[in-house]
Amino acid sequence: MRNPQLNRHGELQHLLTLDGLPREVIISILDHATPFTEVAEREVKKLPLLRGKSIFNLFFENSTRTRTTFEIAAKRLTADVVTLNVSTSSTSKGESLLDTIDNLCAMNADMFVVRHSASGAPVLIAQHLQATGRDHIHVINAGDGRHAHPTQGLLDMYTIRHYKRDFSQLSIAIVGDVLHSRVARSQIAALTTLGVPDLRVIAPKTLLPSAVEKMGVRTFSDMREGLRGVDVVMMLRLQNERMAGALLPTPQEYYKVWGLTPEKLSRAKPDAIVMHPGPINRGIEIDSAVVDGDQAVILPQVTFGIAVRMAVMCMLAGQ
Repeated sequence: MRNPQLNRHGELQHLLTLDGLPREVIISILDHATPFTEVAEREVKKLPLLRGKSIFNLFFENSTRTRTTFEIAAKRLTADVVTLNVSTSSTSKGESLLDTIDNLCAMNADMFVVRHSASGAPVLIAQHLQATGRDHIHVINAGDGRHAHPTQGLLDMYTIRHYKRDFSQLSIAIVGDVLHSRVARSQIAALTTLGVPDLRVIAPKTLLPSAVEKMGVRTFSDMREGLRGVDVVMMLRLQNERMAGALLPTPQEYYKVWGLTPEKLSRAKPDAIVMHPGPINRGIEIDSAVVDGDQAVILPQVTFGIAVRMAVMCMLAGQ
């Protein structure tokens, strides 16, 4: 069965999830991103690769970092960028998602970047485009519900490869609210595909998906034990907006047990890197001394994110 994200030539058609995406496609995206990291250092940061293309950013859910980096990436590629203000769009007046898409297609859209609170919304859009004969229009999932956040997963893979090179030799720990995290699902899918031999998840039992071990990870309830000897620590934000009911004690108690402090980080390898998808809750999931310390690569993640999103857009557009 053909991967719905690839066209009949095996090229990237949409980016909806990293689950099931072939290893060679992931590696190709990372390779394509490398030259784009150098663009930021140039006096003139624009490339004409997507000149004349119309890219619509459809953010039906709040975002600052992802929305901004997608806008910067598209503008650096000289695309025409339209960011839809959902609070004033016709969807707030009752227009359906697919009717909105049809209207934007009539404006000669070439690509949709979609963030939505409903899991599967970008997949639905891609299927609709296929069914209506508009499969020349590409869809990028910028985060949907609890499902996936593939460009965040890819920029995380780029960051790890930049600092650690070889995935096949690494021990990596993902720490925090895995249950509600689309970022964690994309990270796990990519890391297992790339052959990481020791992938750990550290979280309270109330914040772990059922049967999480089937995803190819080892689970730890003791943070100090879980961090022992790891090369990479990937922290997650507490998804308070997606929690129903009391899954945790107070934030202060969570920080005491699950917050990343310099003392807990000392259990990892001395050259371990610390990552976080943002926004950071200092003093809840991570200590300020760690955020501002030498092992944190959180700001480089943001920089690499622009290059990775430029690479994805170019590959989708056949450039």
